[in-house]
Amino acid sequence: MNSLVSIITPVYNAEVYIEETIRCVIAQKYQEWELILVDDGSSDTSIAVIQTMQQKDTRIKLLQNNENMGPARTRNLGIEHAKGRYLAFLDSDDIWHPDKLEKQITFMQERQIPLSYTTYTLVYEESGKRSLFEVPEQTDYKALLKRPVIGCSTAIYDTKLLGKVYFPIIKKRQDFALWLKILREHGPAYGLQEPLVDYAVRPNSLSSNRLSAVHYTWKVYREIEKLPLYKSLYYFTHYALRGLSKYWL
Repeated sequence: MNSLVSIITPVYNAEVYIEETIRCVIAQKYQEWELILVDDGSSDTSIAVIQTMQQKDTRIKLLQNNENMGPARTRNLGIEHAKGRYLAFLDSDDIWHPDKLEKQITFMQERQIPLSYTTYTLVYEESGKRSLFEVPEQTDYKALLKRPVIGCSTAIYDTKLLGKVYFPIIKKRQDFALWLKILREHGPAYGLQEPLVDYAVRPNSLSSNRLSAVHYTWKVYREIEKLPLYKSLYYFTHYALRGLSKYWL
């Protein structure tokens, strides 16, 4: 049985973080993986750092866009080239705990779960403060519209159960749109209620990310999911009341 995990990581000017992110994959207790890094037109030394790491481990693959394509198309290129049954997503500045894949793949295999996610920790770079984001045991389409609980770097889906499912082309919140697509067509996702991922929160990004999340969440409702205005307002109100008090990724 194919238990290979293909890990998709978009890279854009990530020279400061990318080596540590690659190392957290190499350190996984679960070793049946390939790491597909897709460079999206970096102008720094990200590619050189990746190539150095490739020399140490042949499971590390590098793809390069000819021009900056944005995260949705970049992740989709990684999905096209993925050979694994399981597709996992890891952003270029996030860190997995060493037992992340082992625990999550076991969780999925034992229950035949098509899409899973985990609790995660927000790590504020400037202050060093850590904040736990606890996830529910499961979420379905309507619940996710109200409260986006699936962090991209925590998510894994099973292509044996779903096939390859690609990110909708939207500038931001494409991961939210993908999870909605899966849940709408295939039913609920299930959460492992253990913090297995550290999300980096940069000091200059909080306000802009909150505003972008609001704007693009609305676009997902109206343009991707094509919800009528009254439903969009209903779900957006829940999202705003529950989400804006916390930093949403």
